Amino acid sequence: MPNPLFARKPLALLLDESRGEQRLRRVLGPWTLTALGIGGIVGTGIFILTGVAAHDKTGPALVVSFMVAGLACVLSALCYAEFASMAPVAGSAYTYAYATLGELLAWIIGWDLVLEYTVAAAAVAHGWSAHCRDLLHSFGAHIPAALGNAPFDFDPALGRFVATGAVLDLPAILIVAILAWVLVRGIRESARFNAVMVAVKLSVILFVIAVGAFYVDPANWRPFAPYGWSGVAIFGHTLLGKSAPDGAPVGVLAGAAIMFFAYLGFDAVSTQAEETRRPQRDVPLGIVMSLLVCTVLYIVVAGVLTGMVPYDRLDIDAPVSDAFAQRGLPWARRLIDVGALTGITSVLLVQLLAQPRILMAMGRDGLIPPRLFAAVHPSFGTPWKATIVTAVVVSILASLLPLRLLAELTNIGTLFAFVVVCAAVLVMRRVQPRAERPFRVPLAPLTPLLGIAICLVLMLSLPAENWLRLVVWLALGLVIYFGYGRRNSVLARLRARQRGD
Repeated sequence: MPNPLFARKPLALLLDESRGEQRLRRVLGPWTLTALGIGGIVGTGIFILTGVAAHDKTGPALVVSFMVAGLACVLSALCYAEFASMAPVAGSAYTYAYATLGELLAWIIGWDLVLEYTVAAAAVAHGWSAHCRDLLHSFGAHIPAALGNAPFDFDPALGRFVATGAVLDLPAILIVAILAWVLVRGIRESARFNAVMVAVKLSVILFVIAVGAFYVDPANWRPFAPYGWSGVAIFGHTLLGKSAPDGAPVGVLAGAAIMFFAYLGFDAVSTQAEETRRPQRDVPLGIVMSLLVCTVLYIVVAGVLTGMVPYDRLDIDAPVSDAFAQRGLPWARRLIDVGALTGITSVLLVQLLAQPRILMAMGRDGLIPPRLFAAVHPSFGTPWKATIVTAVVVSILASLLPLRLLAELTNIGTLFAFVVVCAAVLVMRRVQPRAERPFRVPLAPLTPLLGIAICLVLMLSLPAENWLRLVVWLALGLVIYFGYGRRNSVLARLRARQRGD
């Protein structure tokens, strides 16, 4: 008898669920999906993390880090696109793993996605708060220091956490609450809101490129890679390149591992497959198009930004607007802050949109309580209870944890998810070679294997404590699975009925 831990969920059952009573509404088209992808990607990476990565990890070689991270994402995106065309239902990588690798591994990747989207949303909300404070400050208004930041932060120079004097980050809590209300109201309304924000932030980014190019000083690009070209470590021991005072690797690959966070969003498009009118065609198109557009924008902005201001003088919390202020353009700072706030808001919207749909898929399968997480609002057609739970958890994390910690913790979870998706494509090609694939990964098995290899290298480039946090998180997930999910899963109940239990 097959081991129930590795029981796979049939594709037919996945498709039946998407047509059931608790289905989501199919209202999205290709351009809306592409806008959601751009909305989910462009924002935090350009307006916030460029400062952290260039200042602490790469210097001007940040442009190369973006290329490496972008390559890893393109390879993974092609694998996501194949699965999304085969199984156009909510759940993303969790659903793909369930159909190919079995229940236990599906739970592991689903639990990992909870880490990815929840912590990513918290990091984005924290960055939104920083830009909100900066914009208010330019108008002479101020948020009380005790309510404008996380209570502690990590100082890489000292190699330890330090107190900030704050109590919690109130703006982060408020923006999460507002967006959660929009998301509960409906997917069509959320998509329209996102489309407006995407138009605004793309206009601001083009302004940054066009105006900032006139203030680029090529001398600021020298040395181009002050931290080196590598930056690979394994469990805290640097194998290639230099190390920071806290022992974390630095260099181009280490920067790519951090900037990988900036590409989060394209995989969120796959979570909207069940809400897409023609998912077999439109979801792959939305994934690939949004990723290509954003990669070009990231590379160009990184070059302009590090050319305007020496990398070691970039502001970590608001690098783009501060770079214009340093070059004597304070009037541009407000415009950029508005664009940054808009861009970061759309990223946060997409992150908060994706997470509840992962929880809904897991709830449908019985691995977590379905009455809470699989409930669809009778009027709005959204997973409203899962959205509210997500918003509460994100608010708590965003108000208490610093940006550096959140970004690195998110990256290792995302990279792990991409490794599983790339591997799942290879498994599905073997176990179901005749399954209908409206979109096929080109150059398979080379493309999935390269995706696995690059993602593993980037995982090794993250600080050792991120591996420890991932292991602890997955161990907690296994406790929940064996304590609840294994006994209550839909497949387990089906097997019990077949045995006559």
